Amino acid sequence: MMGKARKCNAARRSLPIAAVLAGLALGGLFPQAACAQYPTRAVRVVVTVSPGGAPDTVARVLGDRLSPLLGQPVVIENRAGSNGNIAMELVAKSAPDGHTLVMCADSMIVINPHMYAKMPLDVLKDLAPVAPVAEQSNFFLSVHPSLQVKNFQEFLEFAKTANPPMAYASAGNGSQHQMAMEMLKSRAGINLIHVPYKGGAPATAATLAGEVLAMFSAASSVPQIQAGKLRGLAVTGRKRSLLLPDLPMVGEFYPGYELSTWIALFSPAGVPDATLMRLRSEIGKALAVPDVAKRFTAAGGLDPANATPQEFAERIRADYEKYAKLVKLIGATVDN
Repeated sequence: MMGKARKCNAARRSLPIAAVLAGLALGGLFPQAACAQYPTRAVRVVVTVSPGGAPDTVARVLGDRLSPLLGQPVVIENRAGSNGNIAMELVAKSAPDGHTLVMCADSMIVINPHMYAKMPLDVLKDLAPVAPVAEQSNFFLSVHPSLQVKNFQEFLEFAKTANPPMAYASAGNGSQHQMAMEMLKSRAGINLIHVPYKGGAPATAATLAGEVLAMFSAASSVPQIQAGKLRGLAVTGRKRSLLLPDLPMVGEFYPGYELSTWIALFSPAGVPDATLMRLRSEIGKALAVPDVAKRFTAAGGLDPANATPQEFAERIRADYEKYAKLVKLIGATVDN
């Protein structure tokens, strides 16, 4: 027992995101160490959004499958507010033992630090990546049917000449919805007015009602597009959507334009690597269960994510740098 305890105490603790990236530059991470049994009690997953949002749905679907694999309950706790900063700060200050995790969308890790003048935590130092859980390869550009444009090219021509400029909806300042449109504005040389809402659902409702005429949205808006309540024009991914294959990619018109998103679990910095290894192993098993993919798809066109820790760290770095440039370009900010 004493030998096992000494091994646990000597186990290298998990690296925050910044240290993971530095480790990759040096050629990899240190060997993993064996540690005592984990978990020893319920695992709490703090979710950055209200019930019903994509990270919440993903957390609950994953939790259902993860609990029996870990042999402990997985408890979901919603702490919405401040674009996820409240939940992330809470977890960053929790005991680094793997029993408290945060489920958040990529924007909270790679966009928030560039939007907020003062962050309550350093996401690259105070949090450590556990694993990506879900990803969405496309956002959908759609307009209200009253707008007399039939395709993407006509939308661009209309936006170039509209006076006053057309308004577009987003899920909030710093959301991927906003980033998608601002990227398009920059590439196409068009001007639209940003109208932020408190989430994707109210933004979609406002577009359906004609309060605003355009928006980028997740796959949750596909039923409205298929029903003719919205007119779909284009998608943001590297491939056309299987849901609406007739819609072109924005990248077909503007090479290099691409926007996709991920949802992932993070822990406080300092969790033993052996604990993270156990978590990653069981998460991988849970995501491989067939009904998980079906439930993710039903929740808004999400797919289970698949990436090694090194691949995920590289994705974080690339996205962090991409959005740093974009936020600076558009001058976007969020009041603290």
